[in-house]
Amino acid sequence: MQYDSYNAITAKRCERILTLTMNRPEQLNAIDEELHEELSRIFYDVAADRETDVVVFTGAGNAFCAGGDLDWIDRMHGDPNAFARTVWEGKRVLNSLLDMEQPVIARLPGHAIGLGCTLALFSDIIYAVNTAKIGDPHVSVGLVAGDGGAVVWPQLIGYPRAKEYLLTGDLMPATRAAEIGLINYALPADQLDDAVYGMAERLAGGAINAIKWTKAAVNLGLKQVANAVLDTAFNFEAMSQATEDHKIATQAFLNKETPKFTGR
Repeated sequence: MQYDSYNAITAKRCERILTLTMNRPEQLNAIDEELHEELSRIFYDVAADRETDVVVFTGAGNAFCAGGDLDWIDRMHGDPNAFARTVWEGKRVLNSLLDMEQPVIARLPGHAIGLGCTLALFSDIIYAVNTAKIGDPHVSVGLVAGDGGAVVWPQLIGYPRAKEYLLTGDLMPATRAAEIGLINYALPADQLDDAVYGMAERLAGGAINAIKWTKAAVNLGLKQVANAVLDTAFNFEAMSQATEDHKIATQAFLNKETPKFTGR
């Protein structure tokens, strides 16, 4: 399997381990049109890759992913066709992560925010540097956490805690995320790669069919929840994308100001 068609994602193979890197380091790997489209197909390609048994999923530079690129989000405001395309791609991203049998290890060299956080949480084992912040602040830009946050957070940390963080948009330190079970490990930066690739090598050297099918079995319950929630959650996000509050928030953040919401 070749990955030459990807520009915003780099693929590097070491024996049976494939490292996928979101490669927009100057933008903290914020997701724009190109990266979003590539994310909607990369995991389907990996699922068909017979040379790959384990995936390490990461971001270039000092961040995992800062979420949606605000310039892109601002351009989509009031454009139903653009947002419809984004919703279609978004569902493909999440379903492909749940459907692929190869285990995915998320390597967080820094913050995982918004959709970036969702990508990490839909992975199978999550390692973060202990200085990272993790959160889903969709509401901070006037949006519903519809692109997966409403699905996965309650499954990992329960409904009361999930609602606290999703309704406020607050970020949490990676150390706290590990304490409450949102991620697996928060480590010093100089220990991150040894831990990540140590686990990747352990899985790649194991009974890989048993490992893959165990992941598939465990994910059945999560897929049922996702199928029940995602369409409605994305529809709510589409509705919020058309609100005045969303436009106010994106403009405020682009201008490095505090948004003043109107409730409309």
